[in-house]
Amino acid sequence: MAKFRIVTPASPGAHYNHEMEALSGIDAEIVEAPADEAAFTAVAHDADAIYGKGLPISATIINQLEKCRVISLGSVGVDSVDIAAASARGIPVTNVPDTFIEEVADHAMTLLLGGFRRLVEQDQMVRTGRWRDGRPQLSQFPRLMGQTLGFIAFGHVARAVALRARPFGLRMLAYDPYVEELVMPPYGVEPATLEEVLLQSDFVSMHAPATPEAFGMLTEKHFRMMKPGAVFINTGRGATVDEAALITALQQNWISHAALDVLATEPPRQDNPLLQMRNVTLTAHVASASARFDPARKRRVGQELALALTDRWPMSCVNPVVLAGLKARRWQPESMERGPNS
Repeated sequence: MAKFRIVTPASPGAHYNHEMEALSGIDAEIVEAPADEAAFTAVAHDADAIYGKGLPISATIINQLEKCRVISLGSVGVDSVDIAAASARGIPVTNVPDTFIEEVADHAMTLLLGGFRRLVEQDQMVRTGRWRDGRPQLSQFPRLMGQTLGFIAFGHVARAVALRARPFGLRMLAYDPYVEELVMPPYGVEPATLEEVLLQSDFVSMHAPATPEAFGMLTEKHFRMMKPGAVFINTGRGATVDEAALITALQQNWISHAALDVLATEPPRQDNPLLQMRNVTLTAHVASASARFDPARKRRVGQELALALTDRWPMSCVNPVVLAGLKARRWQPESMERGPNS
């Protein structure tokens, strides 16, 4: 029997070769449990760790964990775990915030350029015999150089987008109350208020995570502030936007275009008006996808689990863990420079 038992919701065809690269050396095993709250809890109550995927890790599950040292996720988003409940029990929750930054930044820049140049509409014009309609449409718009790109949140992805956008000659602003202003200028970005970003930007790129504070953050009043010719881009989380307000903004021409990789409900209902709008570019929450996506994130999960199970501080702890609980377990940070959001 292995020294450490990690329980994860069962998923058909899953294998754990990449996770086990870090775990095999510490005598750990990954055990699947039914992806149902009650059945999962029956198996996981005495687990040393939880590998969360598919099944929401609720307070009900967390409060029945007897000796869990960590809950690890293979995603950037952590809304599938009740962070408050985990924190109350002194259980770190980890994610993988930096394994596919480049892919998401590439996709955000693709949506910016594709939305601005109306790529999907231009493609359809050619396919439907409207060859001569393309130039008149694009002749309405200014050139890209000299326009303003505004970021809402300025974390890893937004910074990578800024590096890509700068050579296009874009002026850039960013609003992020959790990032020091001095972080922004090296990326060619000016710190700004949310109102300044919305009023001045020709492109508004949303990067806020799905935290309780950011839920429904952009409302009707915010879309009314934006320029009529503005393009709204979202590669963050659909839940950060009041989708009904966005739909109204597009219908009423408060803004010109939306280029979205994320929606409030995924997959969307077929009666969602966004699916029928010509001034919307959509992709299916695929911004992080690449050939390295699964191997990279799974290896990172394995590393986080291995660190936590051997009494070391994880790389990407997202919750304010109770320090007394950590001291009781004799946790030894590998580096005091690496904080919860590093």
